[in-house]
Amino acid sequence: MSALFLTTSLAAMLILRQRIVVMLGFAAAFCYLAWGDGKLSYVVLDVWAAADQEVLLSIPLFILAGNIMSRGSIARRLIKIMQEATNPIPGGLAIATILSCAFFAAISGSSTVTLIAVGSVMYPALLDAGYSKKFALGALCAAGTLGIIVPPSIPLILYGVMTETSIADLFKAGVGPAILLTGLMVIYAVIINRNQPRAAFNLSSFLGALKEGIFALFMPVLILGGIYAGWFTATESAAVAVTYAILVEFLIHKDMSLSDLKGTTLETATMMGSLFPLLMMALSINTFMSYEQLPHDLVHWMSGLISDPVTFLLVTLVLLLIVGTFMDIGSAILIIAPLLLPLALAQNIDPVHFGIIMITNLELGYLTPPLGLNLIVAMTAFNEDFWLIAKSVIPFLLIMLLGLLIITFVPALSLMFV
Repeated sequence: MSALFLTTSLAAMLILRQRIVVMLGFAAAFCYLAWGDGKLSYVVLDVWAAADQEVLLSIPLFILAGNIMSRGSIARRLIKIMQEATNPIPGGLAIATILSCAFFAAISGSSTVTLIAVGSVMYPALLDAGYSKKFALGALCAAGTLGIIVPPSIPLILYGVMTETSIADLFKAGVGPAILLTGLMVIYAVIINRNQPRAAFNLSSFLGALKEGIFALFMPVLILGGIYAGWFTATESAAVAVTYAILVEFLIHKDMSLSDLKGTTLETATMMGSLFPLLMMALSINTFMSYEQLPHDLVHWMSGLISDPVTFLLVTLVLLLIVGTFMDIGSAILIIAPLLLPLALAQNIDPVHFGIIMITNLELGYLTPPLGLNLIVAMTAFNEDFWLIAKSVIPFLLIMLLGLLIITFVPALSLMFV
């Protein structure tokens, strides 16, 4: 009876368009009242224990670093380097767009920040160069999602927190899949735009762009190299990213003012004000489920239905594709990751590899209606029709599905650096 009441209440909240944090808070409180010791104070204790994790500091710091760089000139300088390097290649500007997204994503860790920062420069440039509107929109929306899988990735951090998986290992595991997805997009861009006019490679222009953007280009090397070399943790790398971004934009590029920094900080704080309560409530439910051994019971039940890893992975892929269509990636990770990981472990699937599978899969939700966040951001940023943008990403969705299958069934791609 209690389960029916909880399910009905959550369904009603969903229909009434209540915020996810309200639904999770209600679910956490009800679980303790109905099936726990009946003490709501446990929810408060769970929230305190969840908040008392050093790794959570990396989330606002990485987002702040990304916002500083998108407001400054780091994105523009990276784009210039990519343009000069790819001029003589067929579809060079398209390749520059995809590579710029990949490099900027490796700095910001955010899909929407990458899309806006790179798209604001490259969308008009692609149209002026004669590329089709559909290709330009599709390329920017799809390549913008690389921010989810390219470390430092906020969803990877959330997965690590919710499943107690090493975030440093997740960052290392994201490199191979990110290179694969970027490579597949580049190959498609070359094939589709092979007849586009090309420009001769100009060494002096390339060296000039490299000189102007060398500090921007060095940033992902500093952040990721430091993590891989063991010089600092994921949280410390986030602090390094913020410090480096401020120093470069204020002292070297001199493209930001104190008022810009203040606005960027307030914008980041507002974003965290909506994310952190959601995270705290989800962790409270996770604690309750662990205490009641629900994951163990779920594994026992599912083991009778799914007996091999291939079947489990195929079912998981379909499930996550459906979930990603209707739920934002943060909420999906917070709610589903603690339930699916024990099932994956029961099938002897590495937790780091499974995290990459999950994030890559949910990444597709950024490109699928009705929730498709990148579609909505692109509609606003480029002032284009939503359904035109949705149609433009279809070829890239198919490419990413191919990449997802390779990532899922070739675990060495994710684990070779771990």
